[in-house]
Amino acid sequence: MKARVVPLYFDPGRDENFDSQLTAIGRLFGEQVDLLEPVSLGTALPEAEAVIFPQILGQAFQQLAAFKSITLPILIVTSEFGTLAMWDWEIVEYLRSNGVQSIAPYSQQQTEQVLKALGVKRALRETKFLVFQDDPGEGQQASIFKRFYWWEEECTQRLMSKFGIEIVKRSFRELGAEAKAISNDEANEVGRQFTVPHLDLGEQGYRSAVKLYMALKRRLVEDNAFGAAGINCLNESHFSDTTPCLAWNLLYQETGLIWGCEADTMSMVTKYLLHKSLDAPILMTNLYPFLLGDAALKHERIDAFPEVDSEPENHVLVAHCGYMGVIPQSFATEWKLDKKVLAIVDDNASAIDARIPTGDVTLAKLHPLMDKLTVSEGQLKGYAQFPGSDCLNGGVIKVNDGRRLMDSVASHHYLLLVGNHIENIRLIAKVFDLELLNI
Repeated sequence: MKARVVPLYFDPGRDENFDSQLTAIGRLFGEQVDLLEPVSLGTALPEAEAVIFPQILGQAFQQLAAFKSITLPILIVTSEFGTLAMWDWEIVEYLRSNGVQSIAPYSQQQTEQVLKALGVKRALRETKFLVFQDDPGEGQQASIFKRFYWWEEECTQRLMSKFGIEIVKRSFRELGAEAKAISNDEANEVGRQFTVPHLDLGEQGYRSAVKLYMALKRRLVEDNAFGAAGINCLNESHFSDTTPCLAWNLLYQETGLIWGCEADTMSMVTKYLLHKSLDAPILMTNLYPFLLGDAALKHERIDAFPEVDSEPENHVLVAHCGYMGVIPQSFATEWKLDKKVLAIVDDNASAIDARIPTGDVTLAKLHPLMDKLTVSEGQLKGYAQFPGSDCLNGGVIKVNDGRRLMDSVASHHYLLLVGNHIENIRLIAKVFDLELLNI
């Protein structure tokens, strides 16, 4: 979806330089932006995602009140190369010193990134998140699951207020029953259409996973505004004889659907805005910092953290549901659908055992008040296996400052992106009016 952007000019009116630069912006970024009819600074604005100044004049020093009245992100692109012109640094700094934040890209790629994120911002306001749950917190491991913010009505209301997202809640009990009612023959026929390694899982387990995929797909076609979906698949696992891991993989491959393990809407929106803005491979996983010690080890049923070359205090084990997490096949260097690991799900359930490339990664998560985005750069050093535990194949990440991460971490659920994306995330944070907390 293209961002709608309003070009602004200074009175007494547009001039030749303004029109020339506006034409250049349209030529460079026509695929990312709908440029609306220009208006003068200080007048009422139409509905849009941002304003853009193709030209900044010295009059800006006398127009501070008009700048402060702008409630949309302010983008300044004043060179023919799709960037800020260096002559405008003084005005940009003057505005910033007086409390007016702007986005002033210094490369064409940055401008493209901002415009793409603005398009995502627009799309979110027209997007619904579909979650399947009945009585969250009351099922398996209630003492743990009752602590999670994403099930609070406050969280739902903040998501609506900040991003415009509507959360649509449906019964997991009913979805599980619908999946089980699908005939084996129909599920077998659908299952044969996919190339999904699942030898160790067996045909019955694979068939159940396919049935849940089919039931989910039928629900999703009810409303084309569904851009993400999640299931309270662990806490209320008694409603299904399987887990939705295969379904999330297939639905992402088919439609780009964002998925939410455990119906975690906070992770879903973080994943949506980062993945749709960056096109980077992404997954949700659990953080087990080495500094957390026995509390982390006990939960994963392991005796010790994996050996590392140095600085164990700056290392984190990442794992979810026995493996790295739900990783779509298109993101993975190795991938198979395997037997379940966790005791709280049905014996017939499945999980994805997959790997992403080692090297640069970025951890990120929204804060509960939706005003901050925490990020941490790191290196995926490798993988660790603990037979007989709840971590049969987890990742080992080295971060810059493990103690600072412990002081600032927003959740046990974090989004892991392949690659170092800190600078682009800095731009995205400005688009969504989020403070960036680099930990």
